Amino acid sequence: MPQVKVIVTLKPTLLDAQGRVVKEALHSLGYTDVEQVRIGKYLELQVGSLEGDDRQALENRIREMCDRLLANPVTEDYRFEIEEVKV
Repeated sequence: MPQVKVIVTLKPTLLDAQGRVVKEALHSLGYTDVEQVRIGKYLELQVGSLEGDDRQALENRIREMCDRLLANPVTEDYRFEIEEVKV
């Protein structure tokens, strides 16, 4: 059964307000060597096998899920990894 790990982050050209707040908090705790923080999302999906175990079809399906729901393609980038998990 495939397990998909999806990582969603803001596009590099966008300011990350949450990341800035975390960076300032780290600085106030004495971690002044932190230069930048970017906040994102991490999702794990267990996906049932597709007919014929077609990896390309699965990748296309994951991209569709990301584009339609899991990420906002206007403001966010995403990447994913597919691993086969033995049940």
